[in-house]
Amino acid sequence: MAALLRRSLGVIGKLPSCGCPLPIFQLGRSFTSVTKTVTKITTRRVPTWKVSGQIVRNTTTAPAAPSGSIRSVPINANKYVGAWLVGCSGMVFGAVVLGGVTRLTESGLSMVRWQLFGERPPITQEDWEVEFERYKQYPEFKIKNANITVDEFKWIWYMEYGHRMWGRLIGAAFYIPATVFWAKGWLSPLMKKRTVFLGSLLAFQGLLGWYMVKSGLEDRFHGPSDVPRVSQYRLAAHLGSALLLYSYALWSALDLLLPVQPVEITKQFRRFRGLAHGCKGLVFLTAISGAFVAGLDAGLVYSSFPKMGDDWVPDDIMQLSPTWANFTENPTTVQFDHRILGITTCSAVLYLWLLSRKTKLPPRARLAVNVLGAGVICQVSLGIATLVYYVPTLLAASHQSGSLVLLSIAMWLTHELKRLPK
Repeated sequence: MAALLRRSLGVIGKLPSCGCPLPIFQLGRSFTSVTKTVTKITTRRVPTWKVSGQIVRNTTTAPAAPSGSIRSVPINANKYVGAWLVGCSGMVFGAVVLGGVTRLTESGLSMVRWQLFGERPPITQEDWEVEFERYKQYPEFKIKNANITVDEFKWIWYMEYGHRMWGRLIGAAFYIPATVFWAKGWLSPLMKKRTVFLGSLLAFQGLLGWYMVKSGLEDRFHGPSDVPRVSQYRLAAHLGSALLLYSYALWSALDLLLPVQPVEITKQFRRFRGLAHGCKGLVFLTAISGAFVAGLDAGLVYSSFPKMGDDWVPDDIMQLSPTWANFTENPTTVQFDHRILGITTCSAVLYLWLLSRKTKLPPRARLAVNVLGAGVICQVSLGIATLVYYVPTLLAASHQSGSLVLLSIAMWLTHELKRLPK
């Protein structure tokens, strides 16, 4: 405190010592200098002094430090989190494609056991013989693959093993960074809720996958025309859960990486936005109907387009009882429904594209709707080619991948049409 007073008086001591009175403006300037000096000293450090041998800090001149440590969040933290979510959604995309190939090559029932950890491939020939003997106890070998060799079994086993390991890799790629980002405080309250939801959905997806495979290992195939396969209901649920996981991760990433552009909200714009959301829903619904087509091998029933055989509407379209069962259990009806949904989705998207010509849109939204229009034409073309050429693996896998690409574009478009936060 003494040093403070000495420095203050030193400033005053520099005043003119002539007999004439000090001009008012110089006096004000001098006191201003004194004030600045005092302020600079008091804000630079907190004075301390000793009382009875103890150090006492003057708490009146500086606020007390917060009890918790302050974490610094990088300016580009959102970019890191967004990039992580894009990576996770991309891995889910790959898992859906790999799962489709596994289904098309009929490899999904080759692994008859499920372990969360410690699931490793057989190493020696003796290990392979043991694994092959396990496979022989289940319906797919007894009814369909009784003549398969160990080498052929290895190929389908590795296909399913790759799909499962990819799923576990997605878990590591999600949960480990999520824990780090959460601990560092890089996640906003909203993003924390989304992370919990995504983590729960990812765990559920893994359990649902095994529940689906288990349906193909059960002893329930006793009819003369029965073919061991997973339940089409569980397959559709597994695919739907994967699409939901993929869509939500991608949407969350877009929120962080692509801020919404301002747009003039007009009646025409609201109409366009509503139709865009409708198209997105149709793309999702058509993809789910494709799971029933795959689950029942319905793509092999009729291989002609636009007619199904010689008829526009086949005679056996409603042969099951009760009537509702035809929509999920009759291969003819399932293929017919998928065709109708595909044509409807294509028509709706093309109408949306025409409507965009008359609607004022942000630049990215206009680009998205153009890409969506081109994408739906490619997707329908792939579907027709897959059907006509009797479901070859390459075309069928491309058609399934195309559905995810189309869904991604539709989500991008609707994200660009979001309302600006208040």
